[in-house]
Amino acid sequence: MQARVIQMEDGKENGILIRTVKSKAFPAKLLIILGLFLAFALTVFIISVSTIKYTGLQSVVTTVTSGFVTCREEEPNSLSKWIQPPGVLMHNMSDEELLWRASFWPRRKEYPFERVPKIAFMFLTKGPLPLALLWERFLKGHKGLYSVYIHPHPSFSAKFPAGSVFHQRQIPSQVAEWGRMTMCDAEKRLLANALLDISNEWFILVSESCIPLYNFTTIYSYLSRSKHSFMGAFDDPGPFGRGRYNDNMEPEVPITKWRKGSQWFEINRELAATIVRDTLYYPKFKEFCRPACYVDEHYFPTMLTIEKPMALANRSLTWVDWSRGGPHPATFGRSDITEKFFEKIFDGKNCNYNGRNTSMCYLFARKFAPSTLEPLLHIAPKILGF
Repeated sequence: MQARVIQMEDGKENGILIRTVKSKAFPAKLLIILGLFLAFALTVFIISVSTIKYTGLQSVVTTVTSGFVTCREEEPNSLSKWIQPPGVLMHNMSDEELLWRASFWPRRKEYPFERVPKIAFMFLTKGPLPLALLWERFLKGHKGLYSVYIHPHPSFSAKFPAGSVFHQRQIPSQVAEWGRMTMCDAEKRLLANALLDISNEWFILVSESCIPLYNFTTIYSYLSRSKHSFMGAFDDPGPFGRGRYNDNMEPEVPITKWRKGSQWFEINRELAATIVRDTLYYPKFKEFCRPACYVDEHYFPTMLTIEKPMALANRSLTWVDWSRGGPHPATFGRSDITEKFFEKIFDGKNCNYNGRNTSMCYLFARKFAPSTLEPLLHIAPKILGF
């Protein structure tokens, strides 16, 4: 055995001692055993591949497919995706996409699940809801029987506490101009978003200045028992009715079907779906009904008179006071909120309900200024029933 020193870098004299040992020859018997083992392994591999290729491929594919089916069965069933209301109202759909999606509705009257019909309260507002506390009290204790939707000016962001019925109930909105088609667009936007909840059966359009005139139970019963939807649709031969008609609207909209009515309505699910799916009458009204033709007074009443005339009660459920004259109804302030004031609303006149006369003609009223909140909260238990 020999020893040698390897010279390190940089001229250092220290080295590493490396011992060299003579290698012994690899045993011949071990080489033979290793060769036999490799030959056996190769033979087994070739036989396995041949077996899978010619006899086992069908079984292997079947096994994989069966596993895939099992995975599908663990997914949520498809029906639940249709009957669950959206968890978040804000979305990225365009109006066209939203109206298309909302135009789906069941053709069968029976539901294959337990459905509790709800009232959709649709607030078309400029911004804040100054009478929100009154509505909170009205809706308290009736969860599962109503839904709330808010369409404000797009620059406004509604902020309500987590426990509020208005919390996160704002929908994607756009500018709505009085008397123009953008107002009807906003109303259709509210209807379409509300239709995405399959349990919503009655759709009520209200403003930030509206109040309920009865407790929730009374209003729910009134709507659920009614054979009609409540939208004014009357033929006015004067300058503010037929005088606004444009001959270019024919033949889709003949003058004999031209109607006028209040903007504030209550309709059932079938009529709501009829409105959002419309592409026939909309272009005519958008092009030929502009101020002094106020489209929000004519589009829905006329279209539903043509499509579903027997479904309408031809009256609104929202009381307003036009006695002071002008293009807008009267606005009421703090000093107006008295028992005598509400007696005038409740005892105003008789109307038709399911073929019978009734003095209960209005369920809501407007226009109430923000200053009325405190006296309304005070008088509500005695006069309004909540």
